[in-house]
Amino acid sequence: MAASASAPATSYAAYDRTTSRWGRITMTMGLLISWAGPAYLLFFSGIEIPLSTIVTAFLAVAAVFAVLAVVEPLTYYPVLGPAAMYQAFMIGNIANKLLPSAIVAQAAIDAKPGTRRSELAAVMAICGAAVVHIFSLLIFVGVLGTWLVSIVPESITEVAQLYIFPAIIGAVIVQLAAYVKQPRITVIALAVGAVVQLLLVPVMGPMFRNFATAVVVLLTMVLAWVLRNRKTLHAGPGDEALL
Repeated sequence: MAASASAPATSYAAYDRTTSRWGRITMTMGLLISWAGPAYLLFFSGIEIPLSTIVTAFLAVAAVFAVLAVVEPLTYYPVLGPAAMYQAFMIGNIANKLLPSAIVAQAAIDAKPGTRRSELAAVMAICGAAVVHIFSLLIFVGVLGTWLVSIVPESITEVAQLYIFPAIIGAVIVQLAAYVKQPRITVIALAVGAVVQLLLVPVMGPMFRNFATAVVVLLTMVLAWVLRNRKTLHAGPGDEALL
């Protein structure tokens, strides 16, 4: 009986080691490939780019994305888990595609956040989302892209550019609130976001706007911890099971 009970845990431990090893390898390969183009232009193309220009461009980009490099892993990890995090950051479009897919899959099987069931559901959901994305790109961009752009009125394109992304993010927020089922944390997050965006950003100026997301996330985490429900929550039966 003990041996049969430990088999899922042993299998999951092996799975975790494998995904961690190959996740690091593939992420390193992706990083090197992403550097290949700029490195070629810098060292082999004959284009003379002053070092001051490179440093200025790097600092301009880092001012925004260095914050996201800290905030996004902290934000996504509790929902996705380690294996799906490697997938998500390699594929991209996390907030508007992969995260909603994972949440829907986890809700469909009633998997609680942070459990093995939720992590495996996130992995499979991201695989499905990636496959759908690739085939949709092949059809609607590769095959029909030019034709669709030619027949869509410019006014519709402008409306889509303005409202589609906010609509997607809004739906993701609603999904997260329904999935986590923590009204207190939801209210805290909404209040902090409103205060930062409506009060602090106009007062602090454009420079603060680059760090507003990080401030909202960190303040929400701190306040959610301080004001959390002290009642101990117990995971339901089978939440740690692999199947």
